[in-house]
Amino acid sequence: MRKKWMSGVLMLLVAAFLSGCGYNQMQRLEENVFKAWGDVESNLQRRADLIPNLVETVKAYAAHEKETLEAVIAARAKATAVNIAPGDLGDAAAMQRLQAAQGELSSALSRLMVVVERYPDLKANQNFLDLQNQLEGTENRINVARQRYNKAVEGFNYAIRKFPNSLTNSLLLHLDRKEYFKAEEGAQAAPKVRF
Repeated sequence: MRKKWMSGVLMLLVAAFLSGCGYNQMQRLEENVFKAWGDVESNLQRRADLIPNLVETVKAYAAHEKETLEAVIAARAKATAVNIAPGDLGDAAAMQRLQAAQGELSSALSRLMVVVERYPDLKANQNFLDLQNQLEGTENRINVARQRYNKAVEGFNYAIRKFPNSLTNSLLLHLDRKEYFKAEEGAQAAPKVRF
């Protein structure tokens, strides 16, 4: 009788420990990070797909701004050449390379928007206005996707560090913390627009 009672108590303790160890929670949170990263990549791809159309439309109206347009094309090519696999989300250097390439593309797009301000005839073109609106929407989507990714990373990083999840992680899973998507160097300074 005493053996059955001890066995029952032991089973309850094991069940309680396993239900509170966080194994499944950490797995779910890591998947959330991967999904959020996929959303960031999807929006970056949307931008990369949209830019050639924008550039072709602008080229027809702004041949005299060829240098700016070529900078956009070169920055797009560079930005699409840098990819991060889900397994590299913990690699700060890889994340920094991606952010640098995306920053160059954003800078080139800013210069393109200055061209629009300088030459009102570009703004009158309905195709350009439509593409400009699409690009603005895409940039907003990218920003939202980055914020959601960082929120997912925050939840995951906390989960693998809190007790008892930290024990489960160190003994069973060996999951590494994920890197946040950070602003590029100097992003806190307001951009200077020169005409």
